[in-house]
Amino acid sequence: MNHSPDTPAYGLWTLVFINSAVFIAFAFSFFKPRTTRDWRTFGTFSGFVIALFVEMYGFPLTIYLLSGWLARRFPGIDFLSHDAGHLWYRLFGFEGDPHWNPIHILSNLLIVAGFFLLSAAWRVLFEAQRTRTLATKGPYAHVRHPQYIAFIVIMLGFLLQWPTLLTLGMFPILVASYVRLAHREEREVAAEFGATWTAYADATPRWWPRLGDPPGGHGTKEVGHERAR
Repeated sequence: MNHSPDTPAYGLWTLVFINSAVFIAFAFSFFKPRTTRDWRTFGTFSGFVIALFVEMYGFPLTIYLLSGWLARRFPGIDFLSHDAGHLWYRLFGFEGDPHWNPIHILSNLLIVAGFFLLSAAWRVLFEAQRTRTLATKGPYAHVRHPQYIAFIVIMLGFLLQWPTLLTLGMFPILVASYVRLAHREEREVAAEFGATWTAYADATPRWWPRLGDPPGGHGTKEVGHERAR
């Protein structure tokens, strides 16, 4: 969102609510949480989004905490203006409209890609639920945890666009929690599906997607890491 010089940059709590609601609703429509674990994953992501937009449009806590250092490092810059709040833009010395600098463009691409991945993974899980199987097609043919990866990519995109001390602190904690959840899910699926799971896990990376066509031979009831919800 672009701001004119006469438009207040912060205290825009309506924008905080609208932006948070839109992105949380998008994530909900793609993820569709059902289990307690799903809701925990979705809830932590929602908390990250709310914290981001509170600082982006509500109260710029990071700007206030860093105000002394920023004033010495960049004298004459009004960091309470919205454009100056794009800290990566300022720290890396970009010029012009911050909404069109390479970091901001990359952040938008990551956010869009993350939502597309989340949507594609959900469609596979929905079909797996309908057929009473577990998901290994689509994104699951290339990586075992596409939905968690999607949430991490979306959050990384937001961090590139508008870094704050709170979200920078939350990010590694959320990533660690997703990793723990993924390992717990794998143990549960391995106990239930045995050798079928082992064959799938041996052929499919946990976090770094395998490029190209996946190898065949998993059978009609191929197994992914996540239970069909």
